[in-house]
Amino acid sequence: MNALKETNFSFKNQTSFYRGKVRDVYYFGDRMAVVASDRISAFDVILPRPIPYKGQVLNQIAARFLEQTADIVPNWLLQVPHPNLSIGIRCEPYPVEMVVRGYLTGHAWRVYKSGKRKLCGVQLPEGLKENDKLPHPVITPTTKAKEGHDEDISGAEIVARGIVPAAEYRKLEEFALALFERGTRLAAKKGLILVDTKYEFGRTGNRIYLIDEVHTPDSSRYFYAEGYAENQAADRPQKHLSKEFVREWLISNGFQGLEGQRVPEMDDNRVKIISDRYIELYEQVTGEKFSKTDSADIEKRIETSILACMNGL
Repeated sequence: MNALKETNFSFKNQTSFYRGKVRDVYYFGDRMAVVASDRISAFDVILPRPIPYKGQVLNQIAARFLEQTADIVPNWLLQVPHPNLSIGIRCEPYPVEMVVRGYLTGHAWRVYKSGKRKLCGVQLPEGLKENDKLPHPVITPTTKAKEGHDEDISGAEIVARGIVPAAEYRKLEEFALALFERGTRLAAKKGLILVDTKYEFGRTGNRIYLIDEVHTPDSSRYFYAEGYAENQAADRPQKHLSKEFVREWLISNGFQGLEGQRVPEMDDNRVKIISDRYIELYEQVTGEKFSKTDSADIEKRIETSILACMNGL
């Protein structure tokens, strides 16, 4: 299976370039071309093999949810000229991720299980089990690290350290909770539970924008609604659609991104399993059949699309 690991374009009117864990970003003044590669990361480490169609899944789900939440907060997206490419407004990002949690799972559960009852300044109640619904959605921010691991931080610390001004941080919280509520309702229509997710914001001038991806399997966890209550009552694992299954596989093979640990081998079968799960999530979230883009000469077709969109800038 062919997969898009990275791009290395050089455009005449390009002003800068940034390669993230998953995306390659080409800047053209106040515009940007964002290529969703098939790279996959976990525990802030890029895994050695790309996952076919993963970039397309992320790009198309993100575009759909950006459109469906634009009435809550303006977003950066302008157009999607190729399944792996988005063109949008360049914003100055806030150096925090707004993580919203509706259920006790993943990192939050690991912290809770260790005996701690406070996460990012949020007090969690006693007596909860893994995957229990929280009394109400909570925001547990992280710093946005350019390299290495993101770090948990409280909203009070963000303001006290001057990372985000108080008035702007209150707006980020307001937007994040409103987006989570919308995402929860949209997921419920598809038989899913939005468990937790992250939002990133930026600004241009005095205006705040929603940036990056929204409600994708890389930024969110979903449970299947059917069977959730029964599984919780019987202390059974929940059936979920997210990247958490990749983290669980890594943990079971002795890797959590810690110093000295090695990423376990990802053979062809493991790559296919992950690819199939991403496609499954796309179809479940959107209610539509996934149409695989032609991967032949994909880099050339993306390059041509960027040239066409940025011509004249």
